[in-house]
Amino acid sequence: MAGGRVDLDGNVIKPMKICMIGAGGFIGSHLCEKLMNETPHTVLAVDVYSDKIKHLLEPGDLPWTGRIQFHRINIKNDSRLEGLIKMADLVVNLAAICTPADYNTRPLDTIYSNFIDALPVVKYCSENGKRLIHFSTCEVYGKTIGAFLPEDSPLRQDPAYYVLKEDASPCIFGSIEKQRWSYACAKQLIERLIYAEGAENGLEFTIVRPFNWIGPRMDFIPGIDGPSEGVPRVLACFSNNLLRHEPLKLVDGGHSQRTFIYIKDAIEAVLLMIENPARANGQIFNVGNPNNEVTVRQLAEMMTQVYSKVSGESPLETPTIDVSSKEFYGEGYDDSDKRIPDMTIINRQLGWNPKTSLWDLLESTLTYQHRTYAEAVKQAMSKTTVN
Repeated sequence: MAGGRVDLDGNVIKPMKICMIGAGGFIGSHLCEKLMNETPHTVLAVDVYSDKIKHLLEPGDLPWTGRIQFHRINIKNDSRLEGLIKMADLVVNLAAICTPADYNTRPLDTIYSNFIDALPVVKYCSENGKRLIHFSTCEVYGKTIGAFLPEDSPLRQDPAYYVLKEDASPCIFGSIEKQRWSYACAKQLIERLIYAEGAENGLEFTIVRPFNWIGPRMDFIPGIDGPSEGVPRVLACFSNNLLRHEPLKLVDGGHSQRTFIYIKDAIEAVLLMIENPARANGQIFNVGNPNNEVTVRQLAEMMTQVYSKVSGESPLETPTIDVSSKEFYGEGYDDSDKRIPDMTIINRQLGWNPKTSLWDLLESTLTYQHRTYAEAVKQAMSKTTVN
């Protein structure tokens, strides 16, 4: 498994201790699995919840026993964080509020979580000479240049006006009263701080911009493993509708275009960043799959077909309904038209390309969600009916 492993330049990969902040979340749980199963590295797993990694922490004869330790810490106000960072060779920061429904209903929490709470992590890494891999978001790009062209302009079809490049694309946000951009602004500002720490104080860093990573354990199903009133991201929203036999809600017609990437493909890219610091340091990486581009409406149609296949249930006669963004997200919502990543830099530096098709990643994800949640949703709905 781990013996004799070498990096992309042929150098032997030495075991390292990784302080992973946000290890109990969707991305963290998959990264922990990868590190335990395929590397000799040790993980100091920091989070307030451990449900998604409890299978890695349970005592017993696990091959990685002793290589992962869970530390229940809220990074907002816990002095133990600096000590854990000092013990590590590398810090991976995944902590964030990253649910679109919160951006304009909880803008202060969103800004604090994604900027203010990240400041100590950056500070401790810089002061103690620790390498940092910081997870940002594709939302830092905001709207594309093409979004400001006339609807009938042929330039809207020119990739130069919508493909997003780490080292060239501008970051274009909406007006201040559109608080949906609170998340993107906070994420962009922490990126700029990290970049400045690198330029002025020598911080070794890598910034990751995920483009819609999808897979098992993503987000939550409202009322089952999350708040009843919560609104998760689009794929989990659609999954929730499918599990409850409800029409899928298309916000503003579902015309926005997105790309989706399978979590296991994305984690391969992150492992390359971890184990190839000479190629990853000082870089900002888009991590997405431009081949899996669809409108949100097309995504809904495909998910309806895939769920019918994995569940054996017939689709609803009316599988989708249109709702306004104001009705769905509340006042102050805004959105980007397209998010298509340019993959030049990550391919050049790490030789990485995604592999999994949209159909296959949806089949894997929906199979997991049907197996995990269908019975619980059925019971919750029957209780609601009785009450």
